[in-house]
Amino acid sequence: MKYVVTGGAGHITKPLAEKLLAAGHEVTVIGRDAAKLQSLVEKGAKAAVGSVEDPSFLTTAFAGADAVYLMIPPNFGVTDWLGYQKKVADYFVQAVKPNQIKKVVVLSSVGAHMRKGAGPVDGLAYLEQQLENAGTDNKFLRPSYFYYNLFGQIPLIKGMGIMGANMGSPDTKLVLTHTSEIADAAAEELLSLSFTGSSVRYIASDERSTIEIANVLGNAIGKESLQWIPFSDEQMKGGLLQAGLAEVFAQGYTEMGIALRSGEMEADYWNNRPAKLGNIKLEDFAKEFAAVFNAS
Repeated sequence: MKYVVTGGAGHITKPLAEKLLAAGHEVTVIGRDAAKLQSLVEKGAKAAVGSVEDPSFLTTAFAGADAVYLMIPPNFGVTDWLGYQKKVADYFVQAVKPNQIKKVVVLSSVGAHMRKGAGPVDGLAYLEQQLENAGTDNKFLRPSYFYYNLFGQIPLIKGMGIMGANMGSPDTKLVLTHTSEIADAAAEELLSLSFTGSSVRYIASDERSTIEIANVLGNAIGKESLQWIPFSDEQMKGGLLQAGLAEVFAQGYTEMGIALRSGEMEADYWNNRPAKLGNIKLEDFAKEFAAVFNAS
């Protein structure tokens, strides 16, 4: 089989490409930086160096593929976040159609069912919608809040001794996902290619309240009294702006927090909760968190 995967050598794409290569398949990895792809090239992958914002490049890179893995990479240099996401989504579809690719696996997100009102997830929802009308068989992977995103709390812990965001309460659970388990799910779907039509797969490693998150991570870093403080939307956005994020991203992440706080963002997850959660629990991630905390 010939697979084309987007996302360079990132936290999900790299282990995904390695699994496909280990299974004996041909893998082309799309990324902006040839040097970052080199480790995968050494393992047998082909590098397609270029931008997902270049439709002719994508069409050429997708040629001959039996299946593709699509993810919209972050671009913190744009001023219109949703516009950027929609453009890349359209270019993906434009590259899939002429190459007559029938099987597509997409990195989407919990909250994509909302279609609008989930901040950065809105562009992923748009990609789902475009593929639903592309004549392809699609598997939409919808992980929830990445453990990895909790590293963003480290400056707050070190500066103010707290964790916090405009979401979180003692009686609600935040669904957490480890990137390695997203890679496992993507590999499983690509290696089997058993999906037809358009379907969703939710991926979750653990389900914990923000109070539990602060307690477990606090214990791991020697701050047993660490607390998660709910922020107002204004405090959330102001803090993000103060941290250096542009207005469009500060607004987007604040909107996502509102959707999580209301429960709407995770509503479809709870209605279609996976029968089995992943193996990497919050206590396991806490070891990774402590290593990064102590090194920063």
